Amino acid sequence: MPSVDIIVPVYNEQDVLDVFRQRMNEVMSQLDIDWRVLFVDDGSDDNSLHKMQELHAADGRYGYLSLSRNFGKEQALTAGLDHADGDAVIVIDVDLQDPPELIPDMIAAWHEGYDVVYATRKQRQGESWAKKTTANWFYRILNTMSDTSIPKDTGDFRLMSKKAYRAVGQLRERNRFMKGLFAWVGYKQKQIFFEREPRAAGQTKWNYNKLWRFAIDGITSFSYLPLRFATWIGMMVATFAFIYGLVIIVKTLILGADVPGYPSLMVVILFLGGIQLTALGIIGEYLGRMFNETKQRPLYLVDDYQPPGFDK
Repeated sequence: MPSVDIIVPVYNEQDVLDVFRQRMNEVMSQLDIDWRVLFVDDGSDDNSLHKMQELHAADGRYGYLSLSRNFGKEQALTAGLDHADGDAVIVIDVDLQDPPELIPDMIAAWHEGYDVVYATRKQRQGESWAKKTTANWFYRILNTMSDTSIPKDTGDFRLMSKKAYRAVGQLRERNRFMKGLFAWVGYKQKQIFFEREPRAAGQTKWNYNKLWRFAIDGITSFSYLPLRFATWIGMMVATFAFIYGLVIIVKTLILGADVPGYPSLMVVILFLGGIQLTALGIIGEYLGRMFNETKQRPLYLVDDYQPPGFDK
């Protein structure tokens, strides 16, 4: 019988764990397949870890992996994939915005021969207009800049065969953008659509500051275009300055010298200073990521691990 490991990153989600287990049991009990769930506790500071321990004691199919601190969702996903050993894995959020009821369709597509089956949102319910708009523009900009096509409105909710998730496990970069890594490995992929629901309980852990850093990680991990953009801007400004210098020389030879205007001088100085600082900032983003890579620190540290078992 084929086996599936379900990887569930958790950070301060004590209110939804029982509901998640109930819905997961209802869905998976209908399938003729061995399955188990691995919660990855990403340094929660509420009662989430205790709830996971209770679930593990009540049902051995639910295990937990507790990290030593909050490393971030991307590292938590990596930890879960590193500890998976099923014929396939399913990555799903615990807040139930990704419906477990879609899992049978994913498994059916897997049986058809697809290595990656990813779920794309038709609508983003429970999210503000600003968040929907910025997300839409982010995916447009990222796919324009990157050589790797990353599906729009697609989160981490997906099924991957052992071949696919083991390939992702080989990618050990420190600044991780998992949606990009999932797309980068390739293999035979299928897209399915679903209506995303509001959170079952609790509050989202994403704020605009985290989303901004997430977007920067995505762009810098999969595109060098910002560096080229800084080069192009520099060349354009240098060309403009050269042409403007020739104009001033010709004007001086023909009409004589005049007193330069203070406002125009300040505008030029501030404009060039802004361009230089922007270019330095872009270079600094890439340099900082190179610095993190050279340190070769582990992606995460495990505090406690209770593996789940299959129901025999």
